[in-house]
Amino acid sequence: TRTFRPPSRGPLDRVAAMMRMIRHQQILAGGRRRGGLLLPPRGMSSQFADRSRVVQFREPSSTKPKIVLAYSGGLDTSTQLAYLAHERGFEVCAYIADLGQGDMAEVDAIAEKAKMSGAYKFVCADLRRTFVQDYVFACVKANAVYEGRYLLGTAMARPCIAKKQVEIAWEEGAGHVSHGSTGKGNDQVRFELCYLGMDPTLECVTLWRDRDYLAKFDGRQDLLDYASSKGIPVSATKTHSYSEDENAMHISYESGELEDPAYPGLSGPGGPEDEQDYPGLVLRKLTKDVAETPDEPLPLELDFHRGACVQVRSPKTGETFGPDPLEIFMTLNALAGAHGVGRIDIVENRFVGMKSRGCYETPAGTVLYAAHLDLETLTVDREVMRLRDPLALKYAELVYNGFWFAPEMDFLRNAMDHVQRPVSGTVAVHLHKGHVKCRGRTSPNSLYNKDLVSMDHAGGFVPEHSTGFIQTLATRLRASKRRDDNLLKEENN
Repeated sequence: TRTFRPPSRGPLDRVAAMMRMIRHQQILAGGRRRGGLLLPPRGMSSQFADRSRVVQFREPSSTKPKIVLAYSGGLDTSTQLAYLAHERGFEVCAYIADLGQGDMAEVDAIAEKAKMSGAYKFVCADLRRTFVQDYVFACVKANAVYEGRYLLGTAMARPCIAKKQVEIAWEEGAGHVSHGSTGKGNDQVRFELCYLGMDPTLECVTLWRDRDYLAKFDGRQDLLDYASSKGIPVSATKTHSYSEDENAMHISYESGELEDPAYPGLSGPGGPEDEQDYPGLVLRKLTKDVAETPDEPLPLELDFHRGACVQVRSPKTGETFGPDPLEIFMTLNALAGAHGVGRIDIVENRFVGMKSRGCYETPAGTVLYAAHLDLETLTVDREVMRLRDPLALKYAELVYNGFWFAPEMDFLRNAMDHVQRPVSGTVAVHLHKGHVKCRGRTSPNSLYNKDLVSMDHAGGFVPEHSTGFIQTLATRLRASKRRDDNLLKEENN
């Protein structure tokens, strides 16, 4: 069995740093660690307990090749599982990653469907805490935002899913992996680059790019007919015209009516009074409409250590949440969602060369990005930030395009970790009517000098020095002005 080890963090180890600060604040009572992950104290709410499950249905045949399929239990992957098992001759291990999506309450039914589809084994891996700590927090610390707006909720989830899938393949002795992504989207690239970045010897079977599979399944009815012939229970109708992708970080909505970038528009056929709305539950599952949010803002204080959020406090109630990263994140999701924070409707550029429209709800992520950036402005040197900012754009691009396990990402991760060394302190925010308002920040590593910047006294600053500074800066401006005046004279002669 091979074990994948992520790049070393050296002396800047994130977990150790977090633990030191937590001990200092004396809030670790009953806290535990397992495999480098920070776990909640025993007795904490069961919603944060490990939900992993492994079900062995039968022994796989030693004469057939094994494959690990990223499985959801829906029509597409159920059909693909059956096709891999019955038509392609694979022994299939059905794997589902629990990243906090809402349908995990139905895991027993999903496991049973995998068995009926032909799987020899079902693995449900609870990756929620790993996802938040090693992927969400990593992107927040890098200030990674794709095209200025998208917080990468789906893109950062794919390497988390793929990494565990490869590890299961190693454990099962499988030489093949598979996913249910279509041939038009980003996810096929993300999954397969992650597979190959971890283990170039693995072979990926991608049925939505397989000529024989495409010829057999021309549409949804063909999938339904095949599932019925194999005794697989599937719904005959889609719940929504649009598709959803959900995890702890966000919910994304696309396709259906949303493929029209103008829909629902400013008004309906009858004018503003006949205004259309988003279909179904689009932008309504994690967040409230602004009109339904409280009139009073919600004050919160967020503590960070080396760029990672380690505690959230409510000054009004005195409640604290943390240090468990999953507890922090899910609490922020609930609090920010209740105040309408984190809704966007955008058009973005897919890696495969086309534009797509997506609607996203990212309440906790929106709060963390805003508070973290606010603390950086207090603690990170100006020139370091100017170097970091273009690297953050590249980091976001690499995450979006699926290069999480690429050598350039190793370089950027280490660079971003170095930038985060001084990013410790507290940020006070108000959540109100869809907005995150940063209202104050403090840090033991602050570069802000109140005496130096004050207009009321010198504070050690010598104003006379500004004369030479300004004259030096103006040297090239004077030279350029002389040149332009000479050019103008030549043009007028």
